[in-house]
Amino acid sequence: LVAFILWVLNGNAHYHHKDNIPDRKENYILVSPHRTWWDPVYMAFATKPKQFIFMAKKELFTNLFLAGGFACGGFPIDREIGAEAIKYPVNMLKKSNRSLIMFPSGSRHSQDVKGGVAIIAKMAKVRIMPVTYTVQET
Repeated sequence: LVAFILWVLNGNAHYHHKDNIPDRKENYILVSPHRTWWDPVYMAFATKPKQFIFMAKKELFTNLFLAGGFACGGFPIDREIGAEAIKYPVNMLKKSNRSLIMFPSGSRHSQDVKGGVAIIAKMAKVRIMPVTYTVQET
């Protein structure tokens, strides 16, 4: 269903350089600029069958429609409490077969880059994989 919705909205997606993505047995952090609501979906589709978790501000979990979508691996983050935001993803990266999708800017409207990605990667002993995508106009 999600693949069909993405196709209707943006056409057929083409993924390049997938050979640079680690083996699905290895956990890593996918890092990208955050531009649209669909960013984590495209990133997860590009690396399937790997499974992911991703951070989302806790306010998004109050919306029933969005909270249902986050049930696929999203977890709420209280932006005011720094250390708590690190514990869960570090434990998941160490103890599960799921990798992490993160946006270092923290939101679609920010240009600031936060340091959480590096801290989580170092504590979990995983690689950081930078990715980006573009929409090609036809």
